[in-house]
Amino acid sequence: MNRPVATTKNNQQNSNIYSQQSTFKIMLLGDSGVGKTCLLVRFRDDTFLSGSFIATVGIDFRNKNIVINNKQVKLQIYDTAGQERFRSIVHSYYRDAHALLLLYDISSIISFNHVRDWLSEIKEYAQTDVIIMLVANKVDKTNERVVTREMGENLAKEYEIPYVETSAKTGLNIEFCFKAVSQALLEQTDLAASHTQTASKILNNLVQLNNRPAKQSACCLHS
Repeated sequence: MNRPVATTKNNQQNSNIYSQQSTFKIMLLGDSGVGKTCLLVRFRDDTFLSGSFIATVGIDFRNKNIVINNKQVKLQIYDTAGQERFRSIVHSYYRDAHALLLLYDISSIISFNHVRDWLSEIKEYAQTDVIIMLVANKVDKTNERVVTREMGENLAKEYEIPYVETSAKTGLNIEFCFKAVSQALLEQTDLAASHTQTASKILNNLVQLNNRPAKQSACCLHS
């Protein structure tokens, strides 16, 4: 592959467990208005962008450092514009992405129907080993929901990608999405020599474990 799974920096001043840092590039994709920027701000700053704000133009970029399994991880997160006129700009960033979070709005059937179009673009422009997570956002909007959980899960199953429900407003599963992706990429790096598991399989296992309590108690999904 032309793109490395991760880059690692050694810190000569630290000999403890945090002496190495892996860097992963994550892109947020989906139609305009599905909540990509709100999801990023909730994760990075633990803040919800309420009210109106200017839509992303082209590409916005932010970093966040996290710790996964006693290892430092630097996430380079790209918030992309969903409008058609910016697609050519976004396409140029696909190639180097390690992970893609593909969002739709559960109150917008149009954004859900466009998921297939986004997946076609991913297949055309991204690396074959990129990991993808389908994210059903805005699940706090229970009274406006038109895309059911079953619809989202069936689509994810069709494309063999993990499915997660989130809310940037309440913070539901926001941190999990980024940490699960990071953990999958880290474990793939550690297991690269043995080729025992791919990052996609690891991520799918993590998502299944995370979704299990939600299925057992559906009343808690949209709280």
